Amino acid sequence: MKHSITLSGHQTSFSLEPEFWSELKKIAADKKIPLGVLITEIDNNRRGNLSSAIRLYILNALKQEIIQDK
Repeated sequence: MKHSITLSGHQTSFSLEPEFWSELKKIAADKKIPLGVLITEIDNNRRGNLSSAIRLYILNALKQEIIQDK
């Protein structure tokens, strides 16, 4: 599923499966920050394309959650 956002004044789009999109929104809500702010943070620290960077961010967040639950 394609999503569009403005980053640093430029319109860009990225593709995420619905499960990743849902998890990304949950992470933003848990952090109490707007989704756009979270995506901007991910964009500022990425090395690959935005879609991959978001998926890796979500994966790392879920791994941290598992570690904290132990």
